[in-house]
Amino acid sequence: QVQLVESGGGLVQAGGSLRLSCAASVSILSIDFMRWYRQPPGNQRELLATSTKKGSSGYADSVKGRFTISRDNDTNMVYLQMNSLKPEDSAVYYCNARKKRYSYWGQGTQVTVSS
Repeated sequence: QVQLVESGGGLVQAGGSLRLSCAASVSILSIDFMRWYRQPPGNQRELLATSTKKGSSGYADSVKGRFTISRDNDTNMVYLQMNSLKPEDSAVYYCNARKKRYSYWGQGTQVTVSS
């Protein structure tokens, strides 16, 4: 079982930045993929960024160049640095851990970008 707790969401003006944090209850080196998703109201959940235990990362086109996923293996934290935020980035942001065939979710953190 993996528990995930997100934090760092809030209200920010367009063009601003936020850093989201995800605290995992287990060593993230035991987790195959750590991911960030978001879900705007009335829309499907969207994969934004992936970090593997081998140290590679990948991004959705919608956030490439603006968002950066990072991790601290010593503290079992995963971060999402979000820059140049746009109103369309407003959503609930979720941390996800994929360990073998199991998928775990955090409770989400709200990000609202005002124009």
